[in-house]
Amino acid sequence: MAMDDVAFAAGSSSASMDAFAASSSSAAPTDSSHGWQKVLPRKNRKHAAPAAAPASAAPDLAKSNVFEGVDKRSQERHRAIRAARDAADEADGSIAAWGARSDDDEYGSDSDEAAKPQAEEVKKPKKPKVKKPKVTVADAAALIDAENLAAHLIDVSASYENQEGIQLMRFADYFGRAFANVSAAQFPWAKMFKESPMSKMVEVPLNHVPEPVCKTASDWINQRSSDALGEFVLWCIDSIMSELSGQPLGVKGSKKVVQQTPKAQVAIFVVLALTLRRKPDVLVNLFPKVVGNSKYLGQEKLPIIAWVINQASQGDLVSGMFYWSHSLFPALCAKSGNPQSRDLVLQLLERFLTTPNASKARGILLNGAVRRGERLVPAGTFDLFMRGAFPVPNARVKATERFEAAYPIIKELALAGPPGSKTVRQASQQLLPLAVKAMQEKNAELSREAADIFIWCLTQSSECYKQWDKLHPENIGASVAVLSKITSDWKTLAPKLNSEALKTTLKSLKAKNEVALEEAEDSGKKASIKEADKLCKVIIGRLSRGATCLKGSLLVIALAAAAGFALSPNLDLPADLAMVQEHLAMVPEHLAMVPEHLAMVPEHLSVLSEKLQAMASEYLGSF
Repeated sequence: MAMDDVAFAAGSSSASMDAFAASSSSAAPTDSSHGWQKVLPRKNRKHAAPAAAPASAAPDLAKSNVFEGVDKRSQERHRAIRAARDAADEADGSIAAWGARSDDDEYGSDSDEAAKPQAEEVKKPKKPKVKKPKVTVADAAALIDAENLAAHLIDVSASYENQEGIQLMRFADYFGRAFANVSAAQFPWAKMFKESPMSKMVEVPLNHVPEPVCKTASDWINQRSSDALGEFVLWCIDSIMSELSGQPLGVKGSKKVVQQTPKAQVAIFVVLALTLRRKPDVLVNLFPKVVGNSKYLGQEKLPIIAWVINQASQGDLVSGMFYWSHSLFPALCAKSGNPQSRDLVLQLLERFLTTPNASKARGILLNGAVRRGERLVPAGTFDLFMRGAFPVPNARVKATERFEAAYPIIKELALAGPPGSKTVRQASQQLLPLAVKAMQEKNAELSREAADIFIWCLTQSSECYKQWDKLHPENIGASVAVLSKITSDWKTLAPKLNSEALKTTLKSLKAKNEVALEEAEDSGKKASIKEADKLCKVIIGRLSRGATCLKGSLLVIALAAAAGFALSPNLDLPADLAMVQEHLAMVPEHLAMVPEHLAMVPEHLSVLSEKLQAMASEYLGSF
């Protein structure tokens, strides 16, 4: 627009000049330009030489003031336009280059040649970047000196004698300085924990720390109190979790994920691993604070929690298993657990069951099946695991085989303990209602396994019979499954069951069956009630026959003994009485075992009777 104004001004001045020249040609025939200069565009201004005015004409124009004002205004406007253009040429390189290209497009001038020297003056030579040497975790760890660490810990312990919290922070600061030069790229822990298998990650990052350094640190940690160590461990875990939570994973709406690794806190992982391996009980003590806390739950946090539990298991396998069964598995591997979580949790379990090998791991875990009055595998965890090992056929997944492989040892841990002990009785009373629920589901394999668990509960606590009696009216189908199992395996199960408690319970069930049958309207439910009632009668009949057989066996023994004495004229009374007493002495022992071994009594008594009859025949043959 400025150049248009210039052209317009030039055109106006030229027209005025021509008109003035035409009207005054006779009066001033000396110079046709009359002292005026035609304003040309920049394109032509460079190549056109200005016309030289005659010396005689200048004074005349200077004396003439007719167009002095017009000429003055035109010159001022022209100077303003040139000043604006010069200012634009001195702007930054990108704007100047763009302006030059614009001028070239409009006027075709040689502005590119004028702009190049200015651009070259703006550019400054770039200083070469000095690359810092890459320091790996192994490089930094190799420089740690055990004696220097020991001296530092002695100094810290003396300076903060009664402040264990500060001592532990100074302990962490030492390793923080040692690993300060390790960049995030050299320790991308978030990516490593997510993508690497459990067996590989358990040794990170302690596999790089020299053994003397680990021993020095572990010995010092062992002298700190459990409370202080618990707070320190919780602080380390919170630091990792807060850093992980602040990590941006990507841009919403974009398929490309921005890979941003959190700052490499190598020192925190090192001191946390050292503490958990030396004092694994600390993690168990933190259980009430951690379990159920959303701060420590979530798919992205699971690898960190698994790593923490694994570190504790390196120091004490039972502690790691305790945390797994009481917290991790119930929270993440219920029916709605996603496959990734389930895979990681099963990896952790499989490592527990095979470290250092399957045989030793089983022995260690069974020895710790009950700790501080709590079972290593609680009833709820066992119920969840049983359902994972016995799904309905159309619900099997890839992990089902892994559940099936680990189920025997999990079952053994859940039921372990001295028979009749307090912990076993408690476990049986907790498991029986869960077994009843499992039998009610339409899953044949699960129902059979739950029936076995139910019968085990009956053998461990007389209170379980009372529980059965209360649960029967609402769970007749479960009672049918249990009664069928007892009936089919009577010879094996009869010695293990409490015959008196069983008989009393069955009579109560029969009475409830009669009431339920009168109230039932559904044909299927009626059929279940009738089946349960029939099985109750069968088992009660077997219990009654066992008692009758016992009485008959005792009578046979008495008669055989009397016949032997009566038919032997030359009796060696002391020897014979001793032999008879030896056999008869076995009777009270068998009678004492009647409640639990009722089915075996007739067999023993029969053998005893045969022996007495053989003795009697021998005496009779001596005549």
